Amino acid sequence: MTIQIKRTNSSDQNFINLVKELDDFLTIRNGESDDFFSQFNGLEDLNHAIVIYVGATPIGCGAIKQYNSTTVEIKRMYISKQYQGKSLGIHILTALEIWAKELGNTRCILETGTMLPEAIRFYEKNNYIRIPNYDQYIDVAESVCFEKQL
Repeated sequence: MTIQIKRTNSSDQNFINLVKELDDFLTIRNGESDDFFSQFNGLEDLNHAIVIYVGATPIGCGAIKQYNSTTVEIKRMYISKQYQGKSLGIHILTALEIWAKELGNTRCILETGTMLPEAIRFYEKNNYIRIPNYDQYIDVAESVCFEKQL
């Protein structure tokens, strides 16, 4: 399996297509909470996006968004259903962390939901530490927030 990682931005058509798949997946998983979460997942201001390919096929994506002068927020992490469970997400996460460091950041933060236990396990396995919910996720019972020092 030949894996290729492309740095891009949110106007990349493969990134847009993968985010559409992600949104369809999350609509099912999030249920009644989907409208709340989807309002924070726009593609604007995502100038640092990654698409991962197997051969010529785009199979996953992720992005970082500047949160403050030393921190980026990881957004829109996704692997297409047929490639999930094959440890490919680590390639996206590592590439995003490297890019964040190159941009001068020392910390990554992110939010995921309690309805995504596989995502929670993934971030914990990759040394993300649970933190109090931040910003719009404060007091949202379905939100779980993490950080990692780079």
